[in-house]
Amino acid sequence: MSPAVSEKPQTSATDLSGPALRTFFNLAKVWKLSEQEQMQLLGLTSRSTFHSWKAQRVSKVGRDTIERISYLLGIFKAINILLPDQLRADAWMRAPNDAPLFGGRSALDRMTSGNIGDLYVVRQYLDAQRG
Repeated sequence: MSPAVSEKPQTSATDLSGPALRTFFNLAKVWKLSEQEQMQLLGLTSRSTFHSWKAQRVSKVGRDTIERISYLLGIFKAINILLPDQLRADAWMRAPNDAPLFGGRSALDRMTSGNIGDLYVVRQYLDAQRG
């Protein structure tokens, strides 16, 4: 007879929704993001949904939102490793960038396109810069 295997409960998007959104809104303050920029980064089109999320009146957000916030946190971490000066790190988001990925636009311009893939490529770019 084999011993019973206890499975570790998986964390669901419901479990992560509150902490992820609180972290996102704290990050939005640090980066001084407008409401429109925040909505674009979260992939939202509904202002009422945005305000519900901001007021913590949400029980669950989708995997897409959790993934977006995860990329943003990785971007934040990478920027702050590459640019330990907080003011320079925060300014990098809005500064024009000559790297081919950005084509003279800022990272924030690229990230607010609404496409989750743009968050991914900015994160990848920063991770590559870190080495």
